Amino acid sequence: MKKLLHKELRLTAAPITYLFLAFALMTLIPGYPILMGGFFITLGIFYTFQMTRESGDILFTALLPCKKSDVVRAKYAFCLLIELSGWLLCALLTALRLTLWREVPVYTHNAMMNANFAYLGWLLFLFALFNAVFLGGFFRTAYGLGRPFIRYCIVWFLTIAAAEALHHFPGMAGMNSQTGSYGMQLFVLAAGALLFALLTAVSCRTACRHFERIDL
Repeated sequence: MKKLLHKELRLTAAPITYLFLAFALMTLIPGYPILMGGFFITLGIFYTFQMTRESGDILFTALLPCKKSDVVRAKYAFCLLIELSGWLLCALLTALRLTLWREVPVYTHNAMMNANFAYLGWLLFLFALFNAVFLGGFFRTAYGLGRPFIRYCIVWFLTIAAAEALHHFPGMAGMNSQTGSYGMQLFVLAAGALLFALLTAVSCRTACRHFERIDL
């Protein structure tokens, strides 16, 4: 398993996947739907899967002396490393906004989502959607990319719209605060972390089962 993950990181991954981690910097943009940074991080992973399909990497890896389920687990482990690396970068930038720049006017009078604990929770939830909808959909055939990614895009943008609208509802303004209401925000962060773990684990197990049945 460790060797397969090493292959994913050094051989299979498209270089643009690593470059797209820089979209975490969108966390600093005021007056912009900053969750889009997370979308571009997953878009970078999509490019790796596109290259994987075109190069026949799935078949090549399955022919190695390893379990078919390990092929799936290595792909999921690679995605998790990219997602969590992107999330960590966003968390570091969020820490700057919550400390050094918490009183900066462009952030305190921001109609769009602010970078806070709730934002980090939404990011984890959206990464969970990628793992469940796109990765789970891809491993139904180990070839089709378009439909799973389109379904993921639809669910992603609907979720972003809901997340951006939530703090405008009565009693929910604290969701967008950079100076308080941390209890409410930490609840969203904890919920996002829980859903990320659960949806990813269930998706990976289901993907392994589907991949075992595919005649490559």
